[in-house]
Formats: sequence, C-alpha cells, structure tokens
Amino acid sequence: MKIRINQLRQKLDDWQLAPEELAARALHVKREDVVSARLARRSVDARDKGDVHFTLTLDVETARPVRLPRNAVEVRGENTSSVTAAPCHLPLKGKAFDALRAVQGNDAEQSGQGRFPAPESVARETDARKAAASGSGVGESGQGRFPALESVARETDKRKAAASGGGVGESGQGRFPALESVARGTDTRKAAASGGGPRPLVVGMGPAGLFAALTLARAGLKPVVVERGKCVEEREKDVAAFWNGGPFNPRSNVQFGEGGAGTFSDGKLNSGIKDLRCRAVLEEMARAGAPESILWQAKPHVGTDHLKTMVRNLRQEIIALGGDVRYETTLTGLDILDGRVAGVRLTGPEGEYRMDATDVILAVGHSARDTFEMVRDAGATLSRKPFAIGARIEHRQKMIDRAQYGAAAEHPALGAADYKLAVHLPGGRSVYTFCMCPGGQVVAAASEDGGVVVNGMSLYARDGENANSALLVNVLPEDFGGDDPLAGVAFQRRWERAAFEAGGGDWRAPAQKVGDFLAKRPSEGPGSVRPSYRPGVKWGSLDGCLPGFVTESLREALPLLDKKLHGFSHPDAVLTGVETRSSSPVRIERDALCQSNLRGLYPCGEGAGYAGGIMSAAVDGMRCAEAVLSSDLRGKS
Repeated sequence: MKIRINQLRQKLDDWQLAPEELAARALHVKREDVVSARLARRSVDARDKGDVHFTLTLDVETARPVRLPRNAVEVRGENTSSVTAAPCHLPLKGKAFDALRAVQGNDAEQSGQGRFPAPESVARETDARKAAASGSGVGESGQGRFPALESVARETDKRKAAASGGGVGESGQGRFPALESVARGTDTRKAAASGGGPRPLVVGMGPAGLFAALTLARAGLKPVVVERGKCVEEREKDVAAFWNGGPFNPRSNVQFGEGGAGTFSDGKLNSGIKDLRCRAVLEEMARAGAPESILWQAKPHVGTDHLKTMVRNLRQEIIALGGDVRYETTLTGLDILDGRVAGVRLTGPEGEYRMDATDVILAVGHSARDTFEMVRDAGATLSRKPFAIGARIEHRQKMIDRAQYGAAAEHPALGAADYKLAVHLPGGRSVYTFCMCPGGQVVAAASEDGGVVVNGMSLYARDGENANSALLVNVLPEDFGGDDPLAGVAFQRRWERAAFEAGGGDWRAPAQKVGDFLAKRPSEGPGSVRPSYRPGVKWGSLDGCLPGFVTESLREALPLLDKKLHGFSHPDAVLTGVETRSSSPVRIERDALCQSNLRGLYPCGEGAGYAGGIMSAAVDGMRCAEAVLSSDLRGKS
C-alpha cells in the first residue's frame, strides 16, 4: 500500500529518527510493516517560539493495507509518482506535435514518441549519482540519460494546469513540448549533429546557459557554449586573490565566469515560479553533486562550495555529449540577414572570428552591459524594467537565531535561521530584504574597474559568525529618467562609482553602523558586529553612495522592520554599500516562442529580464532550449 502522509509533526529531539520509524509511529503499525519511507518535504514551524518543530511530508509503502490517519492518503494509479518512479506521460499537443508528426509520421503518438522518458528516481540512482559527482555525469555510455521531466507531470491537476498555461507550444510558457523524442533519434537531430546545419550557440554559462546547453546536448544538437569568463576552477582562484587584496580581473570575477553570479551566493533553489521544470532542475542538480537534501527541503540551498562541484559536473556532461565549451570568449556581434540571425562574431584568446549561427540562446547575466549595448545596436528591441538598490545589512547570526527560534535556537537539529522581510511605505516605496545569507559573508562583486558592488554568499554549512542580506528599495524607470533602454545601467554605474570613491578608491566598501545611519552621523568603527566584506571597509556615511530617496526610505523602514524581526535595527548592525545588481535593469523583448524581433535570437534568463535567481534562470534555460528544438521541428520561423 502506497501512502502519502502530510503535515506530520516532528519534535526537534526526534530529528535523527529514520523516516521508516516516523512512518510506523504515524500509521500506528510495527516498524517491520513499513517497506520503505522517504522524506518528501521538511520545513521548520517556528510560529510559536515556545514550540518550534518540523513539519514533514512522507511517502510510504507498507507491506499490507493499513488504516489511514486523517493526514494521510492512499496514492493510486498515476499519482504513484510521489512514491515510485514511473513512465511520465506528457503527450504533445498543438504546433509542437504537428511539427513532430510531420517529421516522424502520423504514428508518432501511437509509437510512444512525443513522450518524456521516465526519470530514474534520484534516491535509487546511487551509481549514476556517484558517476556524476566524480565528473562523468553521463554514466557508462556517456549519453542517454534524460532530465526528470517530470514525475510531477503525473499529478493530474498540475498537468492540466500546465497544459492550459502554454509553453513553447501554443501559448508560450509552462508546458513542455515533449521534444525528447528528438533525442531518441529523429532525422532532424541526426542531421544537425552530423553537420547538416549550424550548431546552436549558447552564450553564457550561468544556470540558464548551463541548463539550455544540457537540454540541447541531450537532444543530440551538440551546442557551442561560450563564456566570457574562466572555468569555475580558475575563476575561484581569481576571485579569492581579489578578495585578499590582489588585482581585479574584469573578465573573471563574481559576476563573470562559469556558473554565473549565483556561484558565489547562498545557492538558494526556492523560487516563486510554479513550473513543472523546477523538480527536474533539482533532480539534475542532485545528480551533479548537490546534496540530496535539496529534494526535500522546504527552502533548498546548496551553498557556494557545492555549487562549484555541481557546475563542473554539468559542464563535463555537456562536453561528453558533444558540446563545445569555449572560455574567455565574448559575443561581440550579430550578423543579421533579412531580420534573422545568420552568424555571430566572437572574440576569444585567438582574437575575433565569425561563426555561422541561426539559433542563439543569449543567456548572459545581468552584468553583461556591453552585450546589452551590442544587441540594441544590432536591432533587438530592449525595454527598461524596474529593479532595486541599497546595501547589505549584517547582524550576528546568533541574534537572528534567537529572534527566530527563541529558546530552541541552540538545538542541534536547527541550522542557522533565515528571514525574509518587507514593508510598504506610505509614500509608495517598498523596502525589502533579498538573498539572505545565514552564516555567510558580504563579498566584493564588482565587474567593472572603478565601481564597488556588494553581494552575499554562504557555504552549505552556513556556519559563519554573521548573517547578511540585501536591504533594498525599489527603483522605477522614472527614477533614472530619459527614454534610453539602458538608462538603468547608467543609474547603477553612477552609484557604484560613488561607492568606489567613498571606499577610498582601493576596492574597500563604504560601511556604516545602523545606529549611526539612523542618526545621520558617520561611523568611525565597528561595534559588536564585525563586517565580513573583503578586501575591507572604510567607515563613514552611505548618504553619498545612494540616491536620497533610497537612504530616506531605508531610514523610514528600519524601525518598522525591527517590529517584524526583533533586533533588525540593532545600532551595531552594519550596512555595507552598495548593492545594485539584484536584478537586470533591462529586458530584451521576446515573443511566445522565446525569440526576439531578431529571429533566431532567444533572450534567456536573468540578464535578459526573464528570471530572478538560480532556479528560475535554469528553468528559463530549459524553456528556451525547448523553443529551439521546437523551431527545429517546425522549420525556421
């Protein structure tokens, strides 16, 4: 009998009990009656500080029928996906199926083509997972393993919602076209792989670019992947040297290089988007070396340390499947013929060269300002979009733990506490925390000479002395004036350069204690909170580093946020400036097929304005790759 137990309360002191023991207790059966039990989700319930506990979802199989408690349901038929792996049926519809049928014949549906292959259960894939963690990523044959697309697709209600919500088929998003049939041997795929047309080009190796390239590679299209920065191993050395007072490298830093800006972050994988691909991304990351806990954590994260391993393994699989990865190579031009991309100009270590390309997934990050200018000049339609700027705020992590967990803060079952705060001010501005990093550090995240930018990161253990978060104020297009679509970039740059000057012009960041900031007096040194930013800070005032509406909004918001989280406006908390890269200030417009007005150009991910974090960027990368595959089947549009 297969059962899902929801809203199961677990005491903190029981945190080391095996899922089978927890299931036996919940079902009031003997331990030997439980064949298997798997943790599907775990969250911390700290609403009552005197009763902090875990809330679990368990997927259970018993040897015999049992009487179910009120919080348990029997899982039957298609819904067994929550307990075991089974074939995943997502039949093609609309234009995507019509195109596939034209290539494969009218028996495509009956023959089983046009469905996603069944995902292997990650929990049962020990050998494959070990291979991925060691770098092979593709098992013995080097090919043939597909993303988990999707056990959740068997959840009938979600599948119906996705089918009515679009995708790269009829309405534009949310539904996968089942194009993995291409990866199982269509003539279109074979022709492309054998040189029958230009290989697809993926620009950028952040989450969007990596998952776009992986999707294309598994479909047999052998993408060319270019990254202006270095591989993650070399990039890590450049970043560490800079943080320790060494030279700044404008091509290899926190913003640029394999893995994207998210490589030096907390590695959060939760997202506000509701997309079937999210589960596939988590399973792929687990296979590539991320901790399996990301599959059941309510707020999954991998940390900078695991992100580096995961990125390397994803890259190795792309290469094993025939992908061509080129580092220190920048997209510097587009050749447009009759409104369509016909080729690209790339600049690498050997100089500038041209390459034929008719499908270009532009998965650059939000700091690729020169690329924004280039695509605008090539004729792509860009628009301004809102973003936010502010500073990083640091507290002692133990203070945050006590504020969130009360007396339970020291319990070994609980890790470092996080928070997420927001307030809407009477004048219309919003102030909110973003990318909170428990037990982390504030990092130097510049991508241009003469501009200081800060960000935050944590290792997986989250065991640092301080907690930090961005504290941001929303910025609207009217705040930076004019009608240039890149006016937001100029706005960001202005305040980054002001911060560079305020920090002394040597990459130190300006810092101010919250008590001094609220009193409008410069700080002369730290209190109980020691700033973690390297290469170091220069104490003073943030007023010259941020717009007046931002500093005044922060002063108005801090006491209000303290009412939501006691101690948030502690006088010794440290503000370090400036945080300007929370999201892209520009959107490269695209249609329902993910193409810009320059046909064959697929703006993708966070830099293009379609994502806001690791998970949503990875999902958008998959979506754009599916659009390329769909376009391949339909014929170029």
